Amino acid sequence: MSWLETIIIAIIEGLTEFLPVSSTGHMIIAQGILGVEPTPFVKAFTVIIQFGAILSVLVLYFKRFVQSISFYITLLIAFIPAAILGFLFSDKIDALLESVTVVAIMLIVGGIFMLFVDKIFDNPENTKSSDKKIEESQKITPKKAIIIGLCQCIAMIPGVSRSMATIVGGMSQKLSRKNAAEFSFFLAVPTMFAASAYKLLQLLMEPADRQVLADNLGLLLVGNLVAFLVAILAIKFFIEYVSKYGFKLFGYYRIVAGAIILILLGLGYDLNVG
Repeated sequence: MSWLETIIIAIIEGLTEFLPVSSTGHMIIAQGILGVEPTPFVKAFTVIIQFGAILSVLVLYFKRFVQSISFYITLLIAFIPAAILGFLFSDKIDALLESVTVVAIMLIVGGIFMLFVDKIFDNPENTKSSDKKIEESQKITPKKAIIIGLCQCIAMIPGVSRSMATIVGGMSQKLSRKNAAEFSFFLAVPTMFAASAYKLLQLLMEPADRQVLADNLGLLLVGNLVAFLVAILAIKFFIEYVSKYGFKLFGYYRIVAGAIILILLGLGYDLNVG
């Protein structure tokens, strides 16, 4: 993988990780378009650069991560379902990561759903409830945390979007768009850290892979730095936009992107990374 390919994929990771458009799906498509061979290092790279995206959340929301212990308990509860299923079905998930067709279909399905998500789940800020009732409804209880965590597991299918799954899970529990999105960011920290650390550990376990890692350490460092800087801008934009306007724009984008990919595949273009 070249330096240019590294920077392009890292930009895509930073832009899409926290938006409800599927970062994994976009990186798979980018690899197909760029003709990047899906070597074990490349597959690990697309996961490990999530460290940079994680750091952007910690920097932007530092004060939220030094609050009460209950904050960490809810994060742990929400994280457990994905940790268990991710460990059990790691190989099957890796196999799906090579299918551009799966990504395209899930982009369209998710996009159609997002056109109606704002109507399906009422924004608490638009209700006539008292401020006290609204404040109570925005608290993340263990029950809400486990439901959001279960929703996150759907994102193991490439193209679904971890951000979309967790935000919808939060909105289903009466959280506002802003609070659901922010909890999605917070939940990304343990989830993405675990996934990145696991991939890094897999590389370190094999002598040959350790050498590959050492030879490409510069690519990993640059990839994480680019993903970090871009993710900061993406998070700021997303929170401001979705609080005001909702998710329709992202729904239309997913539908158009998925349709274009299917058309290109139908015309014979080989976008698959396998």
